[in-house]
Amino acid sequence: MAANNRRMSGKKGAQVGSGGQRRRGLEGKGPTPPAEARKGHKKNRIAGAKAKQATRRPATLKSRGGKGTSEMVVGRNSVVEALREGVPASMLYVQQFIDNDERVREALQLAGERGGIHLMEAPRPELDRMTNGLNHQGLVLQVPPYEYAHPEDLAAAAYDQGQDPLIVALDGVTDPRNLGAVVRSVSAFGGHGVVVPERRAAGMTAGAWKTSAGAAARTPVA
Repeated sequence: MAANNRRMSGKKGAQVGSGGQRRRGLEGKGPTPPAEARKGHKKNRIAGAKAKQATRRPATLKSRGGKGTSEMVVGRNSVVEALREGVPASMLYVQQFIDNDERVREALQLAGERGGIHLMEAPRPELDRMTNGLNHQGLVLQVPPYEYAHPEDLAAAAYDQGQDPLIVALDGVTDPRNLGAVVRSVSAFGGHGVVVPERRAAGMTAGAWKTSAGAAARTPVA
């Protein structure tokens, strides 16, 4: 048997054939990535947060206008007038065991003729809670949020009709009834819409809709 001439030692060292591993270990890993690409770095976390925020933004600023807030019309006279004027409504709440007078009967008749308005019977404590204790007299009409148009859509609609845009822009109008009156006037003059500020201004409430005398159904507000 051939003798093994290699020395055996208890010390740790490089093994035979390990030169390639050592060479690769000494090789560089390339340029240092920027801070935004280094996981755990502060700038990497900031960049990730910005990317998530960008995905939540709308694809285009012209997509749609905003929405208002839902509204409750309370009281028998107010509910009947709103239904007469065609104010958009989604639900008519009627108190249980209500005294059935002429206004209640007319409200039920108008809601049934309009279609799309759900009738819901509710106990008085529930109506008190919904209206924050207002004198609802057993009738509450829920008005859905008004869908505002985008200002640029008003001009685009006029150009589609081959007309020069006639748009009224309001500033400082805080009374919804004044807004409704302007909408009625714009419709009478053949205007293409009304623009109101997003804050500190009157919006298209049930009161504005009633004052417009139905013109709000034809003239958009942005």
